[in-house]
Formats: sequence, structure tokens, C-alpha cells
Amino acid sequence: MTAINIAIDGPAAAGKSTIAKRVATELNMIYVDTGAMYRAITYFYLNNKQHFDDFESMMGHVDLNLVYDEVKGQRVILNDDDVTDYLRSNEVTENVSYVASKDAVRKYLVSAQQLLAENKGIVMDGRDIGTTVLPNAEVKVYMIASVEERAHRRLKDNAERGIPSTLEQLKKDIADRDAYDMNRDISPLVKAQDAVEINTTGMTIEAVTERILQLAKDAKAK
Repeated sequence: MTAINIAIDGPAAAGKSTIAKRVATELNMIYVDTGAMYRAITYFYLNNKQHFDDFESMMGHVDLNLVYDEVKGQRVILNDDDVTDYLRSNEVTENVSYVASKDAVRKYLVSAQQLLAENKGIVMDGRDIGTTVLPNAEVKVYMIASVEERAHRRLKDNAERGIPSTLEQLKKDIADRDAYDMNRDISPLVKAQDAVEINTTGMTIEAVTERILQLAKDAKAK
């Protein structure tokens, strides 16, 4: 069986991380949440922006690593501190698209993500994986879902994390982030030409997972 990489792209709250984790577990592959990496840089920016004049100088003070805990899963280590539990705050969520649009940030993280995937066996999700980070991935998936459904998913996630939010505000935030991500100058959110689009609206997690597992099976058989 051929070792492969799987790239899963799509807008916020389309279910990428949930599905990618399941696919990685089923295939005994390594899951990489690139969104968490951008959130970690955003967290650093929010706490240190007063010390730097630009993102180029700021990135020189960033040391970001992913470690894998058998119980907790992927953990994000920023300058020797585990910041994973701070990355889903409203403040980070509100600023991550802005930080992710900066050239210095993207260069740093794209390089790190490509290094993680160079030996194959990676399931990586984000917004530019199939187009920029892993353009030669053997499986490319572009997941979408309605704004309404994505807002309900995010509302449930926030409630489980104790983060206050309302459905209407989440719908607005998601629509605004879609527009920002799709229209930014650097690595905008677009579907790779050879990606398989999956509309997860109304689909179960199990059904989406099985669809991608079949794509992986087909790719490995080639």
C-alpha cells in the first residue's frame, strides 16, 4: 500500500478538524491541525504586539511545535509553553484571519507544515493545504456546509468550551470570515482544481468520514 498525504480544505466550521481526526485515526496517520498553528501565532500576536513593529520581526521570536499526546491528541507548543487550551477564545477567533493573511506568518507556517508532511502519512486540514501547502497530496478534499449549519456547530462547540456566543453573531462572524479568507491576497481560500468537494450540510460525521476513507483507499491502490 502506498503512503499518502490527505489535504482537507474548507471554510470555518465546515467540520474539517473533526473529520480529519477521525480519518487519521482510522488510517493510523498523523493529524495536523494547521488552523491551530495560525491560532497560536495569533495568540502570540495579541499578547506581544506592543513589542514589535511588524510581523517580520515578530516571527523571529516565535518557536512553534506540535506534539502528540495519546490522551489529549495534538498539542501546540509555543516558545516551550502548551497554549492549546487558549486558542479557541473569542479574541483569537476574531483576529486569526487578519494574522493569517500576513506574508511573514504564512511563509513561516507553510514551511513548517511542508516539513511535517515530507515523509507522507499526514492528514492535514486548513484553508490552503491542497493549493499551497501540499499541492501534490494524493487525496484532496474541499469541505463546505451552509452558514446556518456551521453556526450551529460552532455554537455547540463554544457551549462545550464555556465560550459565550449567540447564533446570530456566529452566523455573521462566519460569513464575514468566509469573505475575508476568500478575498485575501495571499493564499486565498479556494478549491483546488483536483479536489473532491463534499457538502457536509445534513451529513453525519460517519458518512463524511467514510467518503474520505474510500478516497484514501482508492489513492493507495493506484
